[in-house]
Formats: sequence, C-alpha cells, structure tokens
Amino acid sequence: MNKEGVRMRTRVAVIFGGMSVEHEVSVISALQAIQNMDESRYEIIPVYISKEGAWYTGDTLLDIEEYKNLKGLLAKSQRIQLLREGDNRVIINKEPKPKFGKAYINEIDVAFPIVHGTFAEDGVLQGYLELLGLPYVGCDVVSSSTGMDKVIMKNVYRDSGLPILDYVWFYSTKWNEDQDELVKKVEGKLQYPVIVKPANLGSSVGISKAANVDELEEAVELASQFANKIVIEKMVQNMTEINCSVLGDYEAAEASVCEQVLGNDEILSYEDKYAGGGSKGGGASKGMESTNRIIPADISEEKTKEIQELAVAAFQVLGCSGVSRIDFLIDNDTNNVFINEINTIPGSLSFYLWEPTGKPYKELTNDLIQLALKRTREREQLMFSIDSNLFSLGKLSGGKGSKN
Repeated sequence: MNKEGVRMRTRVAVIFGGMSVEHEVSVISALQAIQNMDESRYEIIPVYISKEGAWYTGDTLLDIEEYKNLKGLLAKSQRIQLLREGDNRVIINKEPKPKFGKAYINEIDVAFPIVHGTFAEDGVLQGYLELLGLPYVGCDVVSSSTGMDKVIMKNVYRDSGLPILDYVWFYSTKWNEDQDELVKKVEGKLQYPVIVKPANLGSSVGISKAANVDELEEAVELASQFANKIVIEKMVQNMTEINCSVLGDYEAAEASVCEQVLGNDEILSYEDKYAGGGSKGGGASKGMESTNRIIPADISEEKTKEIQELAVAAFQVLGCSGVSRIDFLIDNDTNNVFINEINTIPGSLSFYLWEPTGKPYKELTNDLIQLALKRTREREQLMFSIDSNLFSLGKLSGGKGSKN
C-alpha cells in the first residue's frame, strides 16, 4: 500500500491443477507463467486445485520440485475456498479455521486460469468465476466449452465455412448398442486410416489411429475410457502439422508466427509434447517449449499468411478472448489446409510463438490480464437484470406451476 493506504499492485490469482488428465501439464504451464509476470505491477497468489477438487494456496506451491511429493506439498499448503463478499472477491481459510479474527487470506482483483481439460478449460471453471463476479483471463463460458468439445467446434467451423476434415461422431453407448452400423458409417464416409479421439480432451490423451476394423474397435475402446462422446476423422497420411497462436478478443486479434511440429509418429503423443525435448534440461520442466519444432515453420509466405488468417477467423468466430493456439494440418498431396482443433488455454500459453514477434513472455502475461480487465469494463455497461418485482403484481399462481 502507499502512504494513503491504497493498494498499488493488482492481485492476480493464478489458478492451476484441476481434476483432468492434464493436471500435470497445467502445473508446468502455470509455474512457468508465474515466473514471467511483472511483480512490480502484479501480486501473484498461487491457487492450486488438487486432483480431488480441493483448493489450496501457499508459497510452497511455487516450487515445482515439491510436486514430487504431492501429499507433503498439500500438508504445507493452506486449504481455501473463494467467496464473494460485496464488491470484493476474497480467498478465505477453510482448514483450519482461525479461532479469532476474520477468516480471509487475501482479496483477488483478477483470476488467471491456467488449467487444461475437463472441469477447467471446458467452461466449468469460467462459469464459477462468473458467479463470483471475478474478472478472469481467457475465453468465456461459451467459447471455452465450444472449443473444448471437438464435435461442437467442428459443427461451428463447418457452418462458418472454415476448412475441417470429414468426421463421424457418436456416443460410446451408441457404439455398444450398434457397433456394426457405426463401423459401416465410418468406412463409408471416411475410409481407413482414421484418427479416433475423445471429443473433449487435449494433449493427445486417448487418441489413436486405426487402419482396419480391429484397430478401430481398439481405438474406440481407448477413447471411451476418457469421454462418452467420440469423434473419428479422416486421416491425412502425408501431412505437415502447423500451429499458430492468436492473441486478442472479438474486436481485435493478431496471429503469432507459425510453428511446424515434429513428432515421433503421425500423431504427436502426450509424451512428445510434455516429456520430450532432449537431455539438456528440457522435458516437463520446460513444458511445450521443449517439444521438437521448427519456428518459424518451413512453409511458404503465402501458406503462412493463409494459416494466420484462418487462425484469427477460428479464434473470433468462437468469440474467444486472451490467447489460444489453433492447430492445423496441411495435406501435402493437395496443399489444402485444415483446422484440426483450438486450444483455448494452450500449454505454456504459447509464449514461444510470441517471443519471435518481439513480444516477451512478461508482456504476453500483461496483455492477457489487461484483456480480462477490458472485458469486465465492457460487461459493467450491460444490463443483466431489470428493476421489477413480480411478487408485488397481485395474485400469483406459482404454487401450481403455471406461467399464465
């Protein structure tokens, strides 16, 4: 605080962890981002969500080495919950409760979710932050949930005239009831080889290829372990995988440089992304930065521009905000570009795609926080309720469930 008792720095709660299979990736991305935030402008409050859904804070959470003994780490951390108290959002003690005085630890000005996967990147966490009235970085509920569900995402992109691969989707229960019919549908519309994916996961978890019916059955069984909705896509056999990040919102957005991703197989595996990167200090501690990649991508200027324009369109048609990464496939036989998927909270926040543009990681995190505050200012101008009281209008028939 200054001499007048006014707090100068913005308090930012960085939320990470979560109850998805991408829990560890979230921890890596978040700690990496925290190390690149401007401490002269922002007071960072780490907020960790355990795999069981419990919330914690504490300085020990900032040390990645502590996560090797997760039970010990949580014992050193403070169990908390978020509470809306008037116009202030505060973190309060949950266990143990103080015997005397107020139970809160700190007030929050803005939340910075760096979470991946189910119950986090899919709009669930964003909805909770909306109810708290807490400004937050990144996509809102609708754009998060749409981007997370590959089927809905593909439907939106298809209807918007954006290029996507042919696909078939179904619920795993339907597969159990009428497998033969779905196999015929896949073989008739797509033909082998195909890629089988859970509809609402990222980081290549549960994804596999199938070159015949036996492999298709195995792939669907694997994907069904992670999601009830399954999507099967036509596989581009001679392909180049290109990723491009977008920063901004519905009003203005810009594309980063493109990267060309080099995996060990046709599908870049979870291990390729987060545990690879060679022997010299790479691996998980460096997150997505450690993946084998070519930056900028080894493609023509014309193809780069085409992908960058498609990336911005894919970002804005979903109403995204903050930073996202859009993954593309180039069919080298036809030179056609296809949108593979969008990651609304990308690993490492795609900082490595922005640094070549002259935007260091610290500037990127600042831009993201400012975009969150901008959205809050805009929403404060909107009307979410009207000044009326239906209960004072006379006899009500609500007890009978009538709307007349």
